[in-house]
Amino acid sequence: MKKIILFAIVFVFLFAAVGTVFAKGKSGAAGKSNVGHLYLYEKDPSNWAIVPDGAWGKMKYNLSGPTFNFVFNGHALEPSTSYTLIYYLDPWPGHGMCLGNAMSNEGGNVHIAGSVNTGTLEGAKIWLVLSSDVNCTAKTMTAWQPTEYLFENNVISYTP
Repeated sequence: MKKIILFAIVFVFLFAAVGTVFAKGKSGAAGKSNVGHLYLYEKDPSNWAIVPDGAWGKMKYNLSGPTFNFVFNGHALEPSTSYTLIYYLDPWPGHGMCLGNAMSNEGGNVHIAGSVNTGTLEGAKIWLVLSSDVNCTAKTMTAWQPTEYLFENNVISYTP
């Protein structure tokens, strides 16, 4: 009986952990199309684990084309706050740029869409950061508040 209870407890914890990671969907290419999907998550900066029931977002983007076209929707963010979607290439603080910015609504949702000449992105990290923490002209972060950001769960690649 103890083995059954132990097995049930382990199963519940494993299912909860897997469910947290995959509950929003899977990042990557959408079949054989030119469309990719990337999920961003609120993460615990002490261990970079995804925060269960934390803020999150999904970016739909083209894998190739003359410009990097994307649509990003973020959820459960701070209401009425300006956010900027950025990419950078490792190692930190590698080359990067701002992709776009917008103000979250009263419900904590944000929508950012754009078409940007980025050049090739191989292993690019996509983050949603507070607009006040990034200087888009200088292409640098001016502050570091990781508990307020969304981080990629996978890197992406794009070919112009």
